Amino acid sequence: GKKMKILVTGGAGFIGSHIVDAYINNGHDVVIIDNFYTGVRENVNPKARLYECNIQDEQVSDIFRTEKFDIVNHQAAQMDVRKSVSDPIFDAKNNILGFINILQNGVENDVKKVIFSSSGGAIYGEQDYFPANEVHPLQPSSPYGITKLTGEKYLSFYAGNYGLSYVALRYANVYGPRQNPRGEAGVVAIFCDRMLSQQQAMINGDGKQTRDFVYVKDVVQANVLAADFSGNGIFNIGTGEETTINKIFNTLKELSPPTGYLY
Repeated sequence: GKKMKILVTGGAGFIGSHIVDAYINNGHDVVIIDNFYTGVRENVNPKARLYECNIQDEQVSDIFRTEKFDIVNHQAAQMDVRKSVSDPIFDAKNNILGFINILQNGVENDVKKVIFSSSGGAIYGEQDYFPANEVHPLQPSSPYGITKLTGEKYLSFYAGNYGLSYVALRYANVYGPRQNPRGEAGVVAIFCDRMLSQQQAMINGDGKQTRDFVYVKDVVQANVLAADFSGNGIFNIGTGEETTINKIFNTLKELSPPTGYLY
């Protein structure tokens, strides 16, 4: 496609930074907004322009006016499910009010499309059937899931009211390089970290619970395709396959170096 100017919010984060790299490799002009709450400076592509601020800040309006984006890719979020339960106000300020600030500025500055990182697991909640497709009932069981669903509803409003195009990508359990094993990370990063540092990896329960694990580069590919997609849509981004925690553990154990002798 043609060269575009793309804002990636949360572009210093695990998934966002990989998306920035891909857009830059495809010849796009990329701007990052990140407050480094969970983002990492080493992840920031040197070819991107970086604004260090919170998505709720008034400075966001200045950035939109100055830069004139074609597309906004919104990856910035409070993503810790437990934090959302213990501090739902903090969660909502980031994930609802922060997102509305981005959308409102997008509409006022002629942004054509918003790509939104939503969540499969958190939005569907306790599933009625597996795998959950896009029409599965939405029954989020955490404030985090509620804010992601709310984000999708705001996208629908802005599309209907202002003609702003959108693609919502409901990520499954994303894993891969740059995932922080000590944050609110996926189990793959945590197990890898434990095994490489020769600590005990813990399995909660019987380990038979399943997740849909999707590699970060596949998630990036979806975000690349979304930039050229002409309609509005909500898509699950995953493998559609269930994997047990036990299988993840055993696979990683086979791949990890043998532990040294303990004296």
